[in-house]
Order: sequence, then structure tokens, then C-alpha cells
Amino acid sequence: MPDQFARTELLLGEEAMQRLARSRVAVFGIGGVGGYTVEALARSGVGTLDLIDNDTVSLTNLNRQIIALHSTIGQYKVDAAAARIHDICPDTVVHAHRCFYMPETAGEFDFTQYDCVVDAIDTVTGKLELVMRAKEAGVPIICSMGAGNKLDPSAFKAADIYETKVCPLARVMRTECRKRGIRQLRVVYSEEPPITPAESAETVPGKRSVPGSTAFVPSVAGLIIAGEVIRMLCKNSRS
Repeated sequence: MPDQFARTELLLGEEAMQRLARSRVAVFGIGGVGGYTVEALARSGVGTLDLIDNDTVSLTNLNRQIIALHSTIGQYKVDAAAARIHDICPDTVVHAHRCFYMPETAGEFDFTQYDCVVDAIDTVTGKLELVMRAKEAGVPIICSMGAGNKLDPSAFKAADIYETKVCPLARVMRTECRKRGIRQLRVVYSEEPPITPAESAETVPGKRSVPGSTAFVPSVAGLIIAGEVIRMLCKNSRS
């Protein structure tokens, strides 16, 4: 009798599936990108997932976030994601952290317990802290660059940070990584020039404009990241 991962095992092999089942992945940011990453990892058989986000599901998340439903509005995103994962695979171990990751909260996490880290948060400060902590622990990390204000899902690529172009966030990260002596960093980024969004009722005077988003752009970035993570975890597991 085949189990729910039987079709995946046909491509990855039994040894790789066993490795995935033993793996623990932390996903920081459970939004438009991170939500799709988490679900794909769960559906691929990753045994333990840590979900880190302090935000709650809002009405404006419904256009792009896989955990966003009218029934989950107001719930913490990590709780909504955890419930969804357990409905997909009851055996998956999920650690939900209601936490906004910044240098001030970085000490709450022991990176040595992770097999891989996914950065799907929005702030440069938080991203850089994640990169430094992961590198210090010797844990592979993959970072999401900007997915807002984009319309072309085919423009996303996985590459080293120093090979990126066009993406404004990637440009900032390249500069900051050089300053910190980070020689390589796997990222998913888009070569589509960002679109200037129209004014929004959510825009706060004196702060950056609210980015536009679609259902078909952050989802692609999240799924590419998940594929990169699965390849990292399964590397050399099948001859």
C-alpha cells in the first residue's frame, strides 16, 4: 500500500525520503513566499518544521498567501500554517514561534539544530542577522529577495547573491554581505524591474509605499526556494 510520499519517492529514492524525514528546517517569515515554501516542504516529507512569524492573517493577505482564508483571518500565521501542515501530514513535527525575528530576538533560536534555514522575512536587518547566525552555526541558508511589485513569475532565478542583478533588495544585500565577509549566499530573486505601485489607503505618510502583489508571483518564489531546500537536504543521498 503506497504512502502519501510514494510519488515523490519515485523521483528522489528511498534514502532521500528517509533523509527528509529526519531533517529539520526553519522558515522565518510565513507570508506570501514563506507560506508556499512551508507547504511544499511538508508535502515533500520534511519531518520537522520550525515556523517563525509574529504577524496575523489579514483580509489583504487573501490575494496571495496560501494560509490566508476567511476562516483564518485574525489567526497567527504560524498557527494557521501549523494546522494546515498537520492536516496534510499529521506526523510532521511543527514548532510554531510567534516571534518577529530581529537581532533583539535572535538569541531565542539555536541554529545548530537546523539542517537548513529559509529567510522569507522583509527587513534587511533581520535578513543579515539570519545570514550571520546561520553561517556561524555552519547551517545552509537560502534567502528570498524582493517579490513585491512584480508581475512576471518567469523572471525568478536561484543564484549566488553576487550573481544577482536588477533586484534592489539584492543590491543592498550584496553590499552588506561584502562588508561582513560573506563570500557566498544562495538566494532566489527576480530580474524583473519593480513596478511603481499606485497609492494605497494603507500607505502611511513618511513611510515606504505598500507594495503591490499577486497570487502568482510570491508563490513561485516560495516554491523555487522549497525546491532548492529539498535539493540541499537530499544532496548525494542517491547514487
